[in-house]
Amino acid sequence: MPDAPEPRYRTVLLFGAPGAGKGTQGNILGQIPGFYHCSCGDVFRNIDITTDLGKTFLEYSSRGELVPDEITVKMWARAIKARSFLGDFKPRNDLLVLDGIPRTLEQANLMDELIDVIQIIHLTCDDEQAMFKRLRRRALKENRHDDADEKVIRNRWHVYEQETAPVLKHYPAELITNVDSMGSPAQVLHDILDFVVPAQNAHFQAAEV
Repeated sequence: MPDAPEPRYRTVLLFGAPGAGKGTQGNILGQIPGFYHCSCGDVFRNIDITTDLGKTFLEYSSRGELVPDEITVKMWARAIKARSFLGDFKPRNDLLVLDGIPRTLEQANLMDELIDVIQIIHLTCDDEQAMFKRLRRRALKENRHDDADEKVIRNRWHVYEQETAPVLKHYPAELITNVDSMGSPAQVLHDILDFVVPAQNAHFQAAEV
């Protein structure tokens, strides 16, 4: 008999434009027992470039090219499986919190076999200039002066609107909750918890069955 397919990871997605605070909120949630945060950026930074997949990633990144969606998803799947094998991520007990992936519709389609999305937190901002100021402050604080350039910021915003924002339409509208991202980190976290705590409770109850 063929092997049974592996169960999909029950997942909360964090969506939002550059500077919305996805990484900040994901990191905070990841400190709460029962949530496991994984950002696509972490996967890229920690990839083993001695593997075939790592060498392929390096070929694209060294040329300044975007890594194809299929390779990106394979890299992510291998990384999260390794974290599960090591016991860092416990799928039966932990809700997976993702930011930075899926970033395109193709990635969303590929990841449908890997994740069971039960909640989407869409961090919103109606004040574009306020978001630009936040991105500039972050870039300067992290010594990424090129990222503080308004042209760079506007380009990142444009890429998000063209490629990533449409990903939300891939998922049922009832899964999506809009949260204002312009409050203090604690206020934004408070608003997020209002929605993800019930999802975590449901996950815990399912794990006890």
